[in-house]
Amino acid sequence: MSTQEQERLYALHQLNLLDTPPCESFDRLTRMASQLFDLPIAAVSLTDENRQWFKSRVGVEHREIPRHKAPCAEVSDSSQVLVIPDLLKSSCYRDSPLAQSGIRFYAGAPLLTRDGHTLGAMCVLGHEPRAVTEQEQATLRDLAAMVMAQIELQHAFGRVDPLTGLSNRHQLAEDLLDLERDDPGSLRAVLFTEVVEAGELSALHRTMGPAFLDELCRVSARCLQATLGMQSTLYHLGGCQFAHLTELDDGAKLLKEALRLRRALIGQESAGAVPVLVHPAIGIAPFRLGESTIDEILRSAHGACLDARQAESGVGLFSEALDDSFQRRFTLLTDTRQALSSNDQLHLVFQPRVSQANGACLGAEALLRWHHPTLGDVSPAEFIPLVENTPMVRPLTGWVVRHAVHQAAAWQRQGLALRLSINVSATNLEEDDFAERLLSEMAHANLTSDAIELELTESALIGQGRAAASQLETLIAAGIRIAIDDFGTGYSSLSYLHEIPAHVVKIDRCFISELGVNPRTETLVKSMITMAHDLGYSVVAEGVENARAHQLLGSMACDEIQGYYIARPMRADAFETWLKNDCH
Repeated sequence: MSTQEQERLYALHQLNLLDTPPCESFDRLTRMASQLFDLPIAAVSLTDENRQWFKSRVGVEHREIPRHKAPCAEVSDSSQVLVIPDLLKSSCYRDSPLAQSGIRFYAGAPLLTRDGHTLGAMCVLGHEPRAVTEQEQATLRDLAAMVMAQIELQHAFGRVDPLTGLSNRHQLAEDLLDLERDDPGSLRAVLFTEVVEAGELSALHRTMGPAFLDELCRVSARCLQATLGMQSTLYHLGGCQFAHLTELDDGAKLLKEALRLRRALIGQESAGAVPVLVHPAIGIAPFRLGESTIDEILRSAHGACLDARQAESGVGLFSEALDDSFQRRFTLLTDTRQALSSNDQLHLVFQPRVSQANGACLGAEALLRWHHPTLGDVSPAEFIPLVENTPMVRPLTGWVVRHAVHQAAAWQRQGLALRLSINVSATNLEEDDFAERLLSEMAHANLTSDAIELELTESALIGQGRAAASQLETLIAAGIRIAIDDFGTGYSSLSYLHEIPAHVVKIDRCFISELGVNPRTETLVKSMITMAHDLGYSVVAEGVENARAHQLLGSMACDEIQGYYIARPMRADAFETWLKNDCH
């Protein structure tokens, strides 16, 4: 069963219509259909998984028929009006249960929800072949729309929020559709008001309880409606989020209105109406009627609201540039899975690490690269932070580990004594089987433990929980070296450094780039190296890009260096060529 069909059946079952008693509201519509078409049979037919069930019917006694070979099932699949002038002349339906029962004519219009799911059909049937005019098809569609309006009214889609008494999101969607019909193409704006930020809501729920949040919503609703005036419709979207529509005739006026709403909400606290200090933010999103869906409009307005919070401005106007940035991030996240299954999007490059003393290559850092099919080369600094806090970090790190181990094993078979360094996130350490999977990958490749080093940031090593600590202990016991990556940018202090279970310190490039330029930085780097050596760490300097930095690091007794001064990251074959021809 397709995902779309699963979602359609879920929507149908959520309405609680199947196997319910007859209802006059629906029977009235089926009688009308029978009379308008002058046909003996009409039905509101709902398409369940294996049957067509009749919520209302005229001219038949049975309540359901099999879905197989039922024309209403085709209406549900296609979401289009279906007309069969003569079932006996239809290659598909001439042997159907309907045809065998004496039905010759069928016409059905889809029962469409606002989410695009087809629940079934409003259908009319007859015992004689028949044609249908365009006017009759339009009438059938109108009857189907009336059935859906009745379904929405009685069951699934209430229009009033019971907590605040305001119109809700469904009413907003319907009002937008009405505006589109009346004034297509005209400019409007939606103001999205968030009284309390989502994180604060969670804390308030825990400390004050749900009744307090309910009262905060009611007080905020009254405040906003009073400030807007009763001529404006205010919608409650959920939580402490509200929206209202306005004409887009003056940008300055819009901004003034948003600031007025915000001041009114803040004033509630000083007036004693709410016992907490609220931090409202308002996002403004202009749009043209008929050119955007409600989801797109609200997403833009919510994005402007979030931008306002981040900028601490209180009010934000939707920015296409910022939205493009978020859309790009969303694209990268959603396309990561496809990249992992592709053979030509992801690849590793290797940047040498050499001995400061004699220039010998001791190993390399494996770095991930992504060539996106439409966005081109994507920097790891852009996509890795996005993936790190999502479930995709596990398969992505798995891909890197698998390919890095494979390459390290290939070099080991060639007799190259190199240690390959792999970057690992804090999230990976929280996986119960991370160490087991890495060691299994290495064993499968017949790779010795001294050929792999794992790089983790200070925050990942220091903020480790019990699961992460267990993973580290297992890895270290197996002989895997641990390196503190980007040293100096996180928790670095004497109180933390002596507790970190690691073997190598990699000084971040932001310090190394200042060598030869800033005497204070030179003193700091020298102190870092001395301190790390005294605590038993080996030291690697990242981002070495010139001879002066190389010389100074030599005088400071740094163990290894890595950077463009030595070599840029390169593919495995280029690395092997560099190792033969250019490495000292």
